[in-house]
Amino acid sequence: MIPLAAFEEIIDASGAGPRIEAMLPAGVRPRQLSVRTLLAGMCLTQADGRPAHLTRVHQALTALGEDDQRRLGVIADWKHGPHRLTYRQTEYTFGLVADALGKDEPDGLPSQALQAACDDLLEASIPAGFHDASASLAVDWTDLESFSRPPPRGTSVARRATLSSPRHDPVRAFAPVLTAMPAAGIPLGDVLSDSGYAHRDADAWAVPLRAAGARLVQDLHPHDRGPKGTHHGAIIANGNLYCPCTPRTLPELGPLARTATSQQAADHDRQTAELARYKLGRLTADDADGYHRVACPAAMGKIRCPLRPSSMTLDRGRPEILTPPEHPQACCTQQTLTVPPEVNAKTAQKHDYPSAAHRRSYARRTGAERGFATAKDPASNDISRGWCRLMGLAPLMLFTVTLLVVRNQRILAAWNARQQENQRRAAAGLPPKTRKRRRKTLAALASAPP
Repeated sequence: MIPLAAFEEIIDASGAGPRIEAMLPAGVRPRQLSVRTLLAGMCLTQADGRPAHLTRVHQALTALGEDDQRRLGVIADWKHGPHRLTYRQTEYTFGLVADALGKDEPDGLPSQALQAACDDLLEASIPAGFHDASASLAVDWTDLESFSRPPPRGTSVARRATLSSPRHDPVRAFAPVLTAMPAAGIPLGDVLSDSGYAHRDADAWAVPLRAAGARLVQDLHPHDRGPKGTHHGAIIANGNLYCPCTPRTLPELGPLARTATSQQAADHDRQTAELARYKLGRLTADDADGYHRVACPAAMGKIRCPLRPSSMTLDRGRPEILTPPEHPQACCTQQTLTVPPEVNAKTAQKHDYPSAAHRRSYARRTGAERGFATAKDPASNDISRGWCRLMGLAPLMLFTVTLLVVRNQRILAAWNARQQENQRRAAAGLPPKTRKRRRKTLAALASAPP
């Protein structure tokens, strides 16, 4: 069980309590239940695997020890003696918070104040030593069914989360949350996303993320894969520009199948490595307007081509263009080529697609799916319809974020336990404990002994 002190530390570090408290109306008599105590009760409810009901929040607070109840204001000294917090007081304070963080005219997206409070709570749930452990973010969205109809859709990572109604595109709803992170002192690194994000218009996802400093690592939608026209003669394919004499089968390579054998993976990697030889090499970074310059692969010494006489002196281990174009275009005649930002605006990314480097890097995106799996595990928190019976986006988002705060604490506790176990094993001269591979391919099953 995660201790109460851990949640109090997170809430205090986030600064969300006093900021929300200042937004609430002031009455003649001070409220017994503070926002800080309310958030602590919500976290305790999720840590105990209870539904996101206000009755459970009230039960969690009144089940604390008497000293903690007095310290948090659950028990207060009134005129006629000690008074224990009632459910009606809990409901009243939560209603004030939901109204303050909600919008006067709901549009299916969180208010700026609600998003900021949730961002700060999630960020505070990560210890300072882990803030700079990695700049990579795995991005995904999932359905979160509310007690009302229709269900809102949520997009979440362990460090940022937002909720939006189904009438809003989750990609367009989540992009501003990520692009706001650098202003909060959190630079963007690799952003890993599936084809649901990559297939959106460039202005909805790729362009604002790159402008914020992100390096995209994404799976391309089948409609975005392969050759998609030319730019001054160079083939546009999979986010790069390639020599017009590139063997046709290479730019049409798709991602490696999950059931591929080691031999098939080696063959696929060999073909993607050969494709990289034909790629026009980047010479400059993007300027302020998004333009950059590239050069012919023969001019850069990657292939041999008669149109670049100096390349013919290279060793014959490089691919050779045997039949160059009769009427070469700019990509074959100019020393460099200027590439405007609209070329490959949607598909350009950190690694060549679908190379081995891309496959290894993109495999990290499963972190987002693991986050959903732990948050939706019926053994701990079953967030199916009825988990939260409060109407409106603000109550649902607040409870969802407290659930993610609890999930972060569980993951960190498990990680610390593994580190301590590895240290114990190292002191005993034993190797670190590893997990056995549980997934078996059809090929492995077929080749297994009877």
